[in-house]
Amino acid sequence: MSRVLLATRNLGKVAELQRILAPYALVLEAAGYEPGPETGASFAENAVAKAREGVAFTGLPSVADDSGLTVEALNGMPGILSARWAGRHGDDVANLELVLAQLRDIPDERRGAAFVCAAAYALPDGRSEVVLGELQGSLIREPRGTNGFGYDPVFVPTGYDVTSAELAPAEKDAISHRGQAFRALAPLLATALAA
Repeated sequence: MSRVLLATRNLGKVAELQRILAPYALVLEAAGYEPGPETGASFAENAVAKAREGVAFTGLPSVADDSGLTVEALNGMPGILSARWAGRHGDDVANLELVLAQLRDIPDERRGAAFVCAAAYALPDGRSEVVLGELQGSLIREPRGTNGFGYDPVFVPTGYDVTSAELAPAEKDAISHRGQAFRALAPLLATALAA
C-alpha cells in the first residue's frame, strides 16, 4: 500500500475520498496539514497547486482537489469561490443561503447548475496530473437532507428527484463530481507510484 497525503482540511472531503479511494490501496493521511490560500484562476490550477504544496510540506505523494458549484444564472459563479462565496472560507450555511438569496427571483427552469471537481496528484519527483469530473443538476429553493456538505442540500442531480444530501453516501459517491474525478485519477496515481 502506498501512503498518500490528502491535501485538504475539509473533513467532509476526507471521509468521502477515503470511501472512494479505498479500492485502490491508497492509504490517505490528512493530519497536521493546512493548505494555503487558493489563488489559481481555475479548479485545475488550484488542485495542482494544493497537491504540490502537500508534497513540499510532507515529502509524500499528495492528492488534492478543488471543487465547487457553478450556477448558470450566476454566469458560472460561485465557481472557484464556492467555499468562500459569503466571505468566510468554509461557512457552508452562509454560502448556501447567499446563493439561494441570489436566485430568489430566478424561475425553476433557469436554476441549472453543476458540481465541478478537479482532482490532482503531485509526486516528490515533480510529476503531476489533473483530471476533471462534473455532475449536472439544478438548484431547489429550500435545503433538504442531512448527508453531504456544502451545497448538497439544494442540489438535485439530473435524473433524480432528491438532493445530493438525501442520497446515501455510496449513491452519492457513485455519481458525484468528486467520485468521477478521483476514480479517474486513482489508477493514474497508482501507475505513477509504481513507475
